[in-house]
Amino acid sequence: MAIVRKGQAEWKGGVPEGSGSVSVQSGAFSGSYGFKSRMEDGPGTNPEELIGAAHAACFSMALSLALAQAGHVPTRVQTTAKVHLDKRDGGYVIPLIELVTEGEVPGISDEEFQKLATATKSGCPVSKALSAVEMKLTAKLL
Repeated sequence: MAIVRKGQAEWKGGVPEGSGSVSVQSGAFSGSYGFKSRMEDGPGTNPEELIGAAHAACFSMALSLALAQAGHVPTRVQTTAKVHLDKRDGGYVIPLIELVTEGEVPGISDEEFQKLATATKSGCPVSKALSAVEMKLTAKLL
């Protein structure tokens, strides 16, 4: 049986003057968004940073699982997903996501850490959902 999670958004008004709100099913997050939070550095969130947060969370959890299954339970895995938004051909696209991860993992070699991180880049569920986007990975064993 599939696990179903929901995110919700509402937009009021036109663009750029309108505004919106986003929330998640669990109630763990709700926030506002707008043109300035997306295209400038205005207050609020935006779809790209929400994608980044979801991708970083999924990657960190999936890499931690892969490390533990390989016999190396991590002390911590921290990931940042940099989601690029570019204007192309009259519209906007997400051409690239840069994953930058650091892991504190006792007893593992850098070679094995890199191998597991690389496999996780294409194997975590959010990476699979975003597979049309180029992804780059920088993985550092601390």
